[in-house]
This record gives sequence, C-alpha cells and structure tokens, in this order.
Amino acid sequence: YFPEFRTKMALPRKPGRLAPEVNRILYVRNLPFKITSDEMYDIFGKHGSIRQIRLGHAPDTRGTAYVVYDDVFDAKNAVEHLSGFNVAGRYLIVGYHQHTKWQKKMDTKKKAEEIEKLREQVGTID
Repeated sequence: YFPEFRTKMALPRKPGRLAPEVNRILYVRNLPFKITSDEMYDIFGKHGSIRQIRLGHAPDTRGTAYVVYDDVFDAKNAVEHLSGFNVAGRYLIVGYHQHTKWQKKMDTKKKAEEIEKLREQVGTID
C-alpha cells in the first residue's frame, strides 16, 4: 500500500453522489462527417431518453455534436459506455460540456477584440 500513489480519482465516492463536472449535456468529438441525426439517436438513445442532439455542420464544427439527455444519470451512463466507441472506423470522444471553459474562451476572444480596437484607435506601438 503506497498512499502517495492514491489519487483523488481513485477514492471511492458515496453512492448517488456525482462529480461536479457531470451534467446532462455531452460534447462528442471525432464523429464521421456524414453521420445523421437518426444514427446519433440510435447510438446515444440506448443509454437513456434524449432531449436534443445538435450536429456541427460548419467547417470548424464538423465531426462534433452536443447530446442533451433528460436525466444526468443517463448522460453519465452514455459517457461511460460510449467513450472510445467505434463508429465507421472512428473512435468517439465523449465528455461533459463544460460551460465555464467555453465561457472563458469567449471572454478571451472579447478581450482580444477590445485590444485590437484600442490599437486601431491609438495606433500600434511596435
């Protein structure tokens, strides 16, 4: 027994208690570009009742999707069973949507735009 190797992830959790990052919205990456919504419902619907699926169609969002479950435990079950699942030769990457991470990215973009506007107003100092 080596206590220094015991990580926070390895600690047993109380039954019924979920990790803070667990939520009903899943972010799926590495999807085949030609996958349909019906195929997504077939794959993800086996793990619980789905409220909504949003497939990415823009060039920078192709191969990604958001899957929203009605119940958080169904979403957790889907993450556990579908992470690494092979669809048309591609292994799915399934995780929980992290709104705060996305919000930080948007805040960074806004700040960069503000800096660029100030540079244009004042003139760049290089």
